[in-house]
Amino acid sequence: MQVDFYQLSRDPVERVVPLLAGKVLESGARLAMVARDEALRRRLSDALWAQDPPAFLANGMADEAGADRQPILIGETCDRTNDATMTLLADGEWREDAAAFERAILLFDDTATDAARDLWRQFAGRDDIERRFFKQDERGRWKLAG
Repeated sequence: MQVDFYQLSRDPVERVVPLLAGKVLESGARLAMVARDEALRRRLSDALWAQDPPAFLANGMADEAGADRQPILIGETCDRTNDATMTLLADGEWREDAAAFERAILLFDDTATDAARDLWRQFAGRDDIERRFFKQDERGRWKLAG
């Protein structure tokens, strides 16, 4: 599996998530987005719907009817009801269930930097995980850093 670490040093998670989710959908994959906090999950959903038509990113909550039809499913856990092959951990918290996906995207800010570093080191010795690290430059572009 592949784990992509995205360090949020410039833009807030609500601004970054639509960019990454759009790329996932462009690839033809489905996405399971995860955040423990309900208010954050609602803000993420709003940010995805707020994209200019026809580029808005259809999504739904994991605990609502029709969850299996959603291209982007937002929940508290790594719910695969929508047959997602990728997960985006929007709250900076790693979950072991994320390892069941082909790819996991971990977004983290300054408050979760130490935990992300520990996780990076933990994955270093594993042959079954490919790690990539992305940083945002001053223009807002994401660059592969490690």
